[in-house]
Amino acid sequence: MSAAARVIDPARDSIVRLYLKNVHGKCPPSKKGSHDGAGGHWLEQQMGIRANGKNEPDLMGYEMKKCGPKISFGDWSADKYIFKKGSEIYQGLTRDQFLRVFGKPNADKGGRFAWSGEAAPKIGQFNSFGQRLFVDDSENIIAEYSFKHDRRPDKEKILPQTLKLEKPVPIAQWSRDKIKKKLEKKFAQKGFFICLQNKDGVFNEIRFGGPLFFDDWIKCVKTGDVFFDPGMYQGNMRPYSQWRAGSNFWMKLLEPV
Repeated sequence: MSAAARVIDPARDSIVRLYLKNVHGKCPPSKKGSHDGAGGHWLEQQMGIRANGKNEPDLMGYEMKKCGPKISFGDWSADKYIFKKGSEIYQGLTRDQFLRVFGKPNADKGGRFAWSGEAAPKIGQFNSFGQRLFVDDSENIIAEYSFKHDRRPDKEKILPQTLKLEKPVPIAQWSRDKIKKKLEKKFAQKGFFICLQNKDGVFNEIRFGGPLFFDDWIKCVKTGDVFFDPGMYQGNMRPYSQWRAGSNFWMKLLEPV
């Protein structure tokens, strides 16, 4: 709905009033060297949202999103990794070894390895790094590696002997119950709202979408509309495991104006 449209409940009314007072018609300040998330942080400040690591809705039961080419559901790392001790898929690798084996070096960053971009597994076919995602019969999301499908010319040197197997090997897993809890705790209370900007970067509209539930979300993972967009890299222990969808997908979730 537009900023001036009738709202449904008192929480929406309060959110729209905040938006109209502090955001509508404004453009986030642009500073030289500011990072990609600077506009999002400005929006949070204007809406009175304090940054925290809690997995809960941003404001009065609603999750807030800023429109962009890709919009995140959350930074949700796997609960099982091939390098995580105590996991049944643990293969004796360290996190650094994992990045060197399954990631890609970035020449612009001094050759540091990152599990991102071309190396990141997606639903469907194996990528050139021999990786893909799939959803198993229990609705767990699995990232797996196949030596057979790895097209890197130096894979014989990169891979330890224990991973040069005929069958694919799981390298990460998002268990259904854990990711369901994370998704629904943020999005299934009242839903979400998106603050939209025009071509000049000026905020010109706020629209709401209803609650999101795991059963619908996992279907979109299977089609690839919801995708894994990681950025794990050497020298930083944060997992950087974003789950996102394109802006066109999110627009379809919005309530009619």
